[in-house]
Amino acid sequence: MLQTIAAFDRIGEENAFAVLARATALAAQGKDIINLGIGQPDFRTPEHIVEAAIKALRDGHHGYTPATGLLATREAVARRTLTTTGVEVSPENVMILPGGKPTMYAAIVMFGEPGAEILYPDPGFPIYRSMIEFTGAKPVPVPIREQNGFAFSAEETLALITPKTRLLILNSPANPTGGVTPRAEIEKLAKGLEKHPNVAILSDEIYDVMTYDGEEHCSLLQFPELRERLIVLNGWSKTWAMTGWRMGWSIWPNSDASSHLYDKVRKLAVNCWSCVNAPSQYAGVAAIDGPQDAVDAMMKAFDRRRKIVVEGLNTLPGVSCITPKGAFYAFPNISGTGWKAKKLASTLLEETGVALIGGPDFGILGEGYIRLSYANSEENILRALERVGKFLEAGEKAA
Repeated sequence: MLQTIAAFDRIGEENAFAVLARATALAAQGKDIINLGIGQPDFRTPEHIVEAAIKALRDGHHGYTPATGLLATREAVARRTLTTTGVEVSPENVMILPGGKPTMYAAIVMFGEPGAEILYPDPGFPIYRSMIEFTGAKPVPVPIREQNGFAFSAEETLALITPKTRLLILNSPANPTGGVTPRAEIEKLAKGLEKHPNVAILSDEIYDVMTYDGEEHCSLLQFPELRERLIVLNGWSKTWAMTGWRMGWSIWPNSDASSHLYDKVRKLAVNCWSCVNAPSQYAGVAAIDGPQDAVDAMMKAFDRRRKIVVEGLNTLPGVSCITPKGAFYAFPNISGTGWKAKKLASTLLEETGVALIGGPDFGILGEGYIRLSYANSEENILRALERVGKFLEAGEKAA
């Protein structure tokens, strides 16, 4: 038998893709499936973005691009960052990558090794913990609590830092909870991190424009004292409905004080993915510099759906749901149903055709919750809530 290294036995998965595969298989058998599991906008990529990629292909942009990304694309990201955060960053600190996950991978493998500790949000995006365990570092969950509006607590986070802590991962607006951490809490965290100058920070800000009810996203870039150890993750997938384009960006420090992190990730790109394809990068420029009407329309639709979801969930037996302030997820508490979360999610898919994700797929603190993505039509959301309601009202019990 071939023997691979032990690290590969520690790699986890993103179960949303497993649920998607099962939902697709059931649909192929003729079952009517409503997928509220996958975190993917149900809108088409805006037409002017598609046309920019087509033009790039017709203009002959078929070859390799720099490992860091086209200068025009990095300049567009720098312009957008200034617009959204008020912070000026150099294109020389911007890295274009094939999606958001490569930034997670790069940051975690840079700092993770046996004996090190990496803090990550729990419940949180499952790839954080998966990659931490791959490196052999100790994953230390930062609790994300319902009673705190699913925002992280600066005090609780800072208390978890030890001399072994190498990296702190943050995410706001958050997946899977929809929580948005307020500026005052982030300011408190930034102040506390001054006492821990050797801890790097990965701030996952992929849902930065997706906030509601007057909430504002607070970027970690707005704290100059953190810049020399801050990695910011963002991308095109959610904001412009470009999940399949595999287009992400990140902003890295690159000084002596930061151990030239940018150049390290450039070398990793050369070794792993070489570069991001040219047509997608030209599309990325068009997304940033072009009209934002489609983005505004998507956000208005998500807001309407969010209200429908929260209202509907709170009428279901044994279910309660606080109002998410960001992203396009609700994270209802289902502990009153008597079901374990993953069992309920799988049973709902098989028996009612509604695809959801069990909370434990997002961490050890996810039990008692399920994730529902409202990146689907209002009609489908209402149909799904009706099916779930009938199932729970029938008093079905876990086997």
